[in-house]
Amino acid sequence: MPADSLSGFAVLEEAPAKINLALAVVGRREDGYHLLESLVTFTAFGDRLGLSPAGEDRFTVSGRFSGVLAAEGDNLVIRARDRLRAALARRGHAGPPVHIHLEKNLPVASGIGGGSADAAATLRGLLTLWQARLPQDEYDALALGLGADVPMCLAGRPLVARGVGEDIAPVSMPALAMVLANPLAGVSTPAVFTALACRQNPPLALETAPSDWLSAIGRLRNDLEPPARLLCPDIARISEALAATGARAVRMSGSGATCFALYASPAAAEDAATALSQRHPHWFVAATTTLGATDGDD
Repeated sequence: MPADSLSGFAVLEEAPAKINLALAVVGRREDGYHLLESLVTFTAFGDRLGLSPAGEDRFTVSGRFSGVLAAEGDNLVIRARDRLRAALARRGHAGPPVHIHLEKNLPVASGIGGGSADAAATLRGLLTLWQARLPQDEYDALALGLGADVPMCLAGRPLVARGVGEDIAPVSMPALAMVLANPLAGVSTPAVFTALACRQNPPLALETAPSDWLSAIGRLRNDLEPPARLLCPDIARISEALAATGARAVRMSGSGATCFALYASPAAAEDAATALSQRHPHWFVAATTTLGATDGDD
């Protein structure tokens, strides 16, 4: 990751990966949206954004996974910029032209909320750059309108999300050592939901304050993992490879194909990531730590 990719920008924002430590599909609304319950955390590793005033709007991108976004004319960063500018304009506040640079370190469409995290970071960064605020209810609605994961990415700390993602409750969870692994094979989220055998599953058996978080997480589940494995057999191979490194818990995040493994220490996670990268050089593998209950707070 180039150390100077964001050098000189007026505002810098982190866009941490969002990890669904567990996910239950507990129902479906009449409009087709699924009702979920998910234990969520965020990682120290993620995308990064730089924002500065400009003569005209610019969006540039760098990083390992920049190719897909560079070829797109529209993405969540641009949508977040335009919708926030429109919301501020309705209140008489200007949103001058801005150069936004995205350092794309997370795989695209991989179940770890990269696009949503980028949108959340864009909203935070622009409000800072433009020295603006929106009423909280309007800000929340704007975030949810960009995607179900954006409100929780704005929170950026351990939480339980319910409904379609808008009902958020913070969780006092410590930082955890983690490895992320993705086979760089795409999985369609709509296809995963279509293949889901049951849409009325029991809620997660969440403990309020477990003495051993790694064991507690290991007892949970992701209802989207079985259908995702059918669509992408590489997910099973990733999980088996992670389990073989001595992980305390292994699971798929979101709708895949990224899987995570939890370890007793950062050193164990680093060793596992090194071994996996050597055996599977074409996979995306990253050792990181999650953000604890207070790391993402103001």
